[in-house]
Amino acid sequence: MFLRQDSGGPGWMLVCLGNPGDQYENTRHNIGFMVADELAERQGKPIQRLKFKALTNIFPIGKEKVLVMKPITYMNLSGEAARPAMDFYKLPPDRILVVSDDIDLAVGRLRIRTKGSAGGHNGLKSIIQHMGTDQFPRLKIGIGSKPHPDYDLADWVLGKFSPEDRKLVDAAVKRAADAVECIMTEGLMKGMSKFNE
Repeated sequence: MFLRQDSGGPGWMLVCLGNPGDQYENTRHNIGFMVADELAERQGKPIQRLKFKALTNIFPIGKEKVLVMKPITYMNLSGEAARPAMDFYKLPPDRILVVSDDIDLAVGRLRIRTKGSAGGHNGLKSIIQHMGTDQFPRLKIGIGSKPHPDYDLADWVLGKFSPEDRKLVDAAVKRAADAVECIMTEGLMKGMSKFNE
């Protein structure tokens, strides 16, 4: 007897943050989308079903069925995608893993946290606001800080990586996808001990 993959809803949600549109592709702020695309490639399935103001698909990752989301709301409204999906599948906040960029981490570094503030990140801010809690896990990927204090933050996060940084980022995206698979197979604590740098 075999188990049908589509029986029952997902046990986890993976909300990968970014901005929709070709002009934002491969920008620093879109590193969450890059992780979603890496997972889709590993699964051999696209993330293209439009639901909950996001492009979605459900993947079996480790022991879990995971709803992978790329919100199409633009970054500062990401919570408008996350909250309806959370309500629809009746998932608690600790089963919603958010993947985002982080300017406070060196380029390519990973950090997994079980909870925490938005740290000035508009996507996380929106999710916290819509979910009414900051008690959800997140996987942050370093994009490095602005080159100097006067540099406009929006220009920085919406800019593209330098060729040197791009190599670090490509490796980090693969490690982040590995981290997601580890969390779904062995749990958050194992993911933290293995991938936090």
